[in-house]
Amino acid sequence: MQFQSRRKFLQGGSAAAASFVLASQWSQPARSAEDKRVRVGIIGATGKGDYGHGVDVAFTKLPNVEIVSLADEHEGGREAARKRSNPKRTYSDYREMLAKEELDVVAICPRWIDQHHDMILAAAQAGCHIYMEKPFCPSLAECDSAIKALQAKNLKLAIAHISQYSPVLDVVLSLIKNGEIGDVLELRARGKEDQRGGGEDLWVLGSHVFGLMRSLAGGSPTSCSALVTHQGHKVTKADVVAGAEGIGPLAGDNIQATYTFSDGAYGHFASRHGMAGSPSRFAIQVFGSKGIIEMESGYLAKGYILRDSSWSPGRTSKTWEPITSAGVGKPETRTDGSYEGGHIAAIKDLFECMKQDRVPKCSAEDSRAIVEMIVAIFESHRVGGPVEFPMKTRVNPLTLLQ
Repeated sequence: MQFQSRRKFLQGGSAAAASFVLASQWSQPARSAEDKRVRVGIIGATGKGDYGHGVDVAFTKLPNVEIVSLADEHEGGREAARKRSNPKRTYSDYREMLAKEELDVVAICPRWIDQHHDMILAAAQAGCHIYMEKPFCPSLAECDSAIKALQAKNLKLAIAHISQYSPVLDVVLSLIKNGEIGDVLELRARGKEDQRGGGEDLWVLGSHVFGLMRSLAGGSPTSCSALVTHQGHKVTKADVVAGAEGIGPLAGDNIQATYTFSDGAYGHFASRHGMAGSPSRFAIQVFGSKGIIEMESGYLAKGYILRDSSWSPGRTSKTWEPITSAGVGKPETRTDGSYEGGHIAAIKDLFECMKQDRVPKCSAEDSRAIVEMIVAIFESHRVGGPVEFPMKTRVNPLTLLQ
């Protein structure tokens, strides 16, 4: 089936029809080698989130990918990006690109998240699957809208929470499942706590550890209780400012949050301005009845296991053992441990999802659940008590402060 008929059919058809078209495009044995190449369009925004952590370049490292086009309203940035990814055509307006080009996948690269919702809707309208920089969207209402547009055409979206694609996570999940640290009691995570500590750290870096928390706890939390302070006092409407990177209304230089999970475990997240550790505490620890596992954020970042039910190696002389993709105490044999390596793993997973009509490892729904964990902190602070999931409030809670 040709790309032109695919797009027209996707734009006018049902989800079931879209599924049929996708299956025919990706499974027809008669397609030529040229047709099997994935046609990619890149969206960047120089000066407004740019191209994220090299999302555009990652596509150039994959076989069977054709970089068809690139859009960026900034002329200088567009030319620099053209030299990096060598697209056939460039545009100053991504909407024009999506209207004119026949694409299979759109790379939404900017870090600034205030642009993400509109870019997702435009890509979905064009019948394109999406790989994008994190975080997803700045409000649950926008997350809901984006997911509805994607589901209407059975389109896949994967997001660059690269830890979710790490083989080290697979090993850690296997250790937990096999009872190596016993029953999971607590999960503790912190941001980088640098000059962004507090609300900005929560959005930009907390999103990574919340993805890990959901994976390690076996799903989304059931409730959240939190307190947000600024210079020692509880955040009020007067403390709300415009957040960096398109985050929207933001507040707080000290975040303290607790989550409950259905199996009885508790999750904790904290971030305080100017309290960074060296090395960084940006990681998550899983405390079990028989020991602890720690994971740093990152693709192929090492994990560690402490087989000590007291959690106190100073008293027991137990030692931490490294966890790699090869297992516990084994040297890492892979060489792709970088941000780019994480992008490539995530994009490959997306391509397989397109062929097999399955859900990406970090999907649009997963991304919304991560955003929900973030905004639940502000909602709990606003109402002065725990909030349950799924949340009823879908707008930014800080806009509702009295």
